[in-house]
Amino acid sequence: MQDDANLFRPPLSDLSLKDWTQAMRKLGRQYGMYEELGQQHASLFVDDGPTLLVTFEAVEHIRNTYESGEPVGFELVREAGWSHLCLLTSADTWFRDAAVYEFFDKLSDDGFFDAYDRVIFYGADMCGYAAAAFSVASPGATVICLQPQATLNPRITGWDKRFAPHRRLSFEDRYGYAPDMIDAAEDVFVLYDPSVRDEFAQASLFHKAHTTMVPLRHMSGDLEADLIEMQVLYRMLAQAGTGKLNRQSLHKLMRLRRKHVPFLRRAVLAVEAQEKPMRLAKLCRAIGQHYRMPIARRRLSALMDKGIALPDPLRPPR
Repeated sequence: MQDDANLFRPPLSDLSLKDWTQAMRKLGRQYGMYEELGQQHASLFVDDGPTLLVTFEAVEHIRNTYESGEPVGFELVREAGWSHLCLLTSADTWFRDAAVYEFFDKLSDDGFFDAYDRVIFYGADMCGYAAAAFSVASPGATVICLQPQATLNPRITGWDKRFAPHRRLSFEDRYGYAPDMIDAAEDVFVLYDPSVRDEFAQASLFHKAHTTMVPLRHMSGDLEADLIEMQVLYRMLAQAGTGKLNRQSLHKLMRLRRKHVPFLRRAVLAVEAQEKPMRLAKLCRAIGQHYRMPIARRRLSALMDKGIALPDPLRPPR
């Protein structure tokens, strides 16, 4: 990486959208490339190390979610010395744009991805769809998708009502059906919440033999934000960059959600909704032994008042 660290770490969080875009443009031109792709998309490329991270990110999500105001890949790339190609969208487009197709066509034709020892495609939600769909441009890549959609084509996923206003987008032309686009990938990892019907159904369409499905119950909502708060996302991507990411290492990382208060709170509410008082009492007691979480304490107290008697956790089973 070049020496001008101040440019690579610009103060982005308080910038207007116009100034933020200008900062991205300046950053790309200083360290690699910045290119506008039609009206709603852009590419930012930082050229550094032999490992390339390709991320797909929504500008609004970056600016509203991350304190730094930086694309999610920046911190990892800055610390690890990787190269980074970031595809940006200014709307809910699922990156369905001929200008984006042509951009990846050109990268593929020019052998852009061949210059790197390892390539990782990453995205969450609609950007997870794009990471899978465009990974076909780089055979042998590792693909990591959080809560992805396979397609919004109503002929295939008409049961998914979450994105009805966006069904006008075409998913039947090039780079369209994401599960078919991952055939050439080396490894694919799909993280999703199986308790959310439509999310589970979309994820299940990624059923190729080289796909590792990672169900994370009670982790619906903004999974990416949760993984960042848990300090898991960058570790997961770093393992992918060294070829060490696999089912076992992922499940080991995901055990950290047992210490993540938002996950525990959602688990309490989910078990409560199942109307299983003994199970809820055991869960709340287990949480209370390690964390000060008012919702667990209140639920346990109410259950004890109703006569729920828990066995001594220290007493060995007979």
